[in-house]
Amino acid sequence: MRVEKYLKATSLISQTTLRSVLGQAELDELLSQRDKINLRLQEIIDRQTDPWGIKVTAVEVKDVILPDSMKRAMAGQAESERERRAKIINAEAEFQAAQKLVQAASMISAQPIALQLRFLQTMREISSEHKTTTILPIPINLFAPLIKRSESHTPKEP
Repeated sequence: MRVEKYLKATSLISQTTLRSVLGQAELDELLSQRDKINLRLQEIIDRQTDPWGIKVTAVEVKDVILPDSMKRAMAGQAESERERRAKIINAEAEFQAAQKLVQAASMISAQPIALQLRFLQTMREISSEHKTTTILPIPINLFAPLIKRSESHTPKEP
């Protein structure tokens, strides 16, 4: 009785409520919980039109058209989320690699010859991959037996 053009008034309330409710929802919520949103819309609209003697029996969100600026913002957000996940995966991989290195170091420290074998294996890999000159640091104490032997075979001057 209080509203002269109840169809237009109900339509305007519905549009305003629709914008308000959908504006508060996340996109994935719009897609996955459409029934829940429809019920919420129906309750709000019905509460406002009830004093006019109008009962809203059904509300259904069929299609949501997003502006291009919103689509770009959502695409940027999705890209950021993918980058975040990639960084987490990389960090987890680095952590696992560090754990394996600690285990390897523990094993090598228990058997010192393992370090020498690993060194020789690494040198073989380097030499087979590249045709370059490789300079190896060799401890001078490895040459001590050779130096002593050559001194004992060299004639001494009078």
